[in-house]
Amino acid sequence: MLHNYFKIAWRSLRKNKGFSLINILGLAVGMAIAMLIGIWVWDELTFDRFYKNEANLYRIMLNRTANGETTTQPNGALPLGNVIRTEIPEIRRVVESLSSNLRPEDGLKVGDKKLIRKGQNVGNSFFHLFDLPLLQGSPATALQEPNSIVLTEQTADALFGQADPMGKTVRLNDAFDLKVTGVLKKLPTNTAWDFHFLVPFSHLEANAPWVESSRTNWNNNVIEYLVELHPNADPAKVDQKLRGLIKRHNPESVFEAFLHPVEKWHLYGEFENGKNTGGFIRYVRLFGIVGLAVLLIACINFMNLATARSEKRAKEVGVRKAVGSFRSQLIGQFLSESLLIAGLALGLALILTLLLMPVFNEITQKQLSFPWAKPGFWLLALGFTVLTGVLAGSYPAFYLSSFKAVRVLKGSVRVGRNANWPRKVLVVAQFTGCIAFIISAILVYQQIQYAKNRPVGYNPDRLLTVPLTSDLDRNYEAARNELLGSGAVESVTKASSPATTITSDTRVDWAGKAPDEIMRLNLIAATPDYLKTMGIKLKTGRDFYANGTDSVSAILNEAAVKAMRLKNPLNQELSFVWDPGTKLRIVGVVENSIIESPYTPVNPLILITGRPFERYVIFRLAPNLNTTEALARIEPIFQKFNPAFPFDYQFVDDAYNRKFRQEELIGKLAGVFAVLAIFIACLGLFGLAASLAEQRTKEVGIRKVLGASVGSLWGLLSREFVGLVIVACLLASPLAAYFLNDWLSQFDYRISLSVWMFVLAGALAILIALLTVSFQSIKAALMNPVTSLRSE
Repeated sequence: MLHNYFKIAWRSLRKNKGFSLINILGLAVGMAIAMLIGIWVWDELTFDRFYKNEANLYRIMLNRTANGETTTQPNGALPLGNVIRTEIPEIRRVVESLSSNLRPEDGLKVGDKKLIRKGQNVGNSFFHLFDLPLLQGSPATALQEPNSIVLTEQTADALFGQADPMGKTVRLNDAFDLKVTGVLKKLPTNTAWDFHFLVPFSHLEANAPWVESSRTNWNNNVIEYLVELHPNADPAKVDQKLRGLIKRHNPESVFEAFLHPVEKWHLYGEFENGKNTGGFIRYVRLFGIVGLAVLLIACINFMNLATARSEKRAKEVGVRKAVGSFRSQLIGQFLSESLLIAGLALGLALILTLLLMPVFNEITQKQLSFPWAKPGFWLLALGFTVLTGVLAGSYPAFYLSSFKAVRVLKGSVRVGRNANWPRKVLVVAQFTGCIAFIISAILVYQQIQYAKNRPVGYNPDRLLTVPLTSDLDRNYEAARNELLGSGAVESVTKASSPATTITSDTRVDWAGKAPDEIMRLNLIAATPDYLKTMGIKLKTGRDFYANGTDSVSAILNEAAVKAMRLKNPLNQELSFVWDPGTKLRIVGVVENSIIESPYTPVNPLILITGRPFERYVIFRLAPNLNTTEALARIEPIFQKFNPAFPFDYQFVDDAYNRKFRQEELIGKLAGVFAVLAIFIACLGLFGLAASLAEQRTKEVGIRKVLGASVGSLWGLLSREFVGLVIVACLLASPLAAYFLNDWLSQFDYRISLSVWMFVLAGALAILIALLTVSFQSIKAALMNPVTSLRSE
């Protein structure tokens, strides 16, 4: 019997090729989009969720409360680790980590092979907490010796090729010879770890001068602490113990420690006033909803087109019942046809997903793969396909099969007209979603452009940065002179931070500070040519003297002057909390420049010089040379004075543009989904227009005989759909405004919703709908009335 059902269903599909193709294609596109989004969402939700003891892994975070505001950071002071070990027995292991974002990338050298790679110093228990797979070496011993190094698979291949790296020597920063004690398998793509090699924290303790002076310093927060709790430990109790720990040892501290579980690192990384407010999870939820919405639009098409053919199927029901068919047989027949269409759509969706995966990966900058080996995916896909087939086929199956054969054959049942209102509601629902997507795409694009066009306060054009290695620092003056003498470089400076990131801050005191006030300023230590090289303009005062005699001078930005309430800042004195004996004199004030987020207000900043804190070289290429020629001239100079390192540079404008990566991803996906949702909706609209034109063939013929023009007939057949789209515009506008206002609220520097965005989205939707239905409307209007009337 089932074989017969599907055989007849296949014949029905072949007989109505156009409708069948529209149905299958629309549903397949919706399924494919849902699959891609589902794979992406699953990848995000499983970030760092593959550790065996995942439930017991945490990062120590710190809340800093000052002047009534609380900010959150991931780094603590060096003494904190030992205190945790001795005072909180519920914590099984503590691992210190100095992330590479607190220093430039490192140089690795083996023979004549030189690399610049991002490394990380970690405690020797790192692999006990995070069971990242090692291709070679033992997790228990790989980080035990101070002069050891663990390479990732890619880094080992780059340095040693096919040779076995174990036991070989790698030169780190042209200063230390380290023995390879392990090779890490390629890290999963959905992990927050971003390093190419690991060096024991004990190596840092033995060789970094600042470590010894920081062992009792509770104000130098540069260490990240990763901890593992005992299996039976209560995280809430541990958290409570941590919160008062720092102040017990440093009563003047403004910091309070707490636990942040590993499963929240990636998706719940944002804090406001000391409370976790979410993070990237909002986008995961958003696109999960978008995927379901696109799938719903496709399902609406499926059901709409199924009901649109109801009148003809009603006649079929009458004939079948007249020759002896039971209702159960008719139900089975209609459901089998719907399931066949859904099954074919699933097959096409799988093909589309595989074809679109590379493009989707490029947009999302991921390396997603199809989950062939995951039974859960197949159960979900098949379950949804069956559910869709049953729901879409339920109308003809259960409603039409209930008709009396005599009434249907007499023509007293007009199913198509009775089904108009449900179809109208579904069309409105479809286009409401589509118009909301269009509005979202327009607004996200405008917000990104608004932030990109925000004055940055410096000139990023032809500006480059390179890490300041020990060799380059030692030879800096000679290298600087040759760079300037080459004619390829206009200006050179050293700085403690790259041009687009602040890596340190400091607390300051000054005469006008309130007794209980805590003032923290972003800190940049640089050589006197910093302002000239960056293109930052002085608002008042002077720049640092070029002869290097300004070690007790400071330059503030406008935000710092405002925060410190300085009416006449020049020549006023201030001091660092950690160095109260040294008084700094303010010699200049510069305009605010966007060094960090382009969406937030500029933070207060202090510039100093004559301090050995610099870690980057920043230089500007001469304007009279093209970039390729300029780089060709200066590369030999870097090779001469920095021979153990490759010439590894970064354009500042590229680094700045990466700040928009997340928003650009959202914008691209919103645009793609808007186009695809409109495409799916238009497929359904095209099918409905064809069905409506077919139902009104006789009416069109009579109107033409009575003198109706093609234009009037086109308007008659099109206006109903245009009206539905206008209703969808009215519904979509407040819905989109509500959600988009919420999205915009996360940015301090943002645009406002404008009426033109909604008008443009509505006009586009109406135009697209008109173009879609016009083909069928004009085709019906041009039909010979004799043929139209004869067909009835």
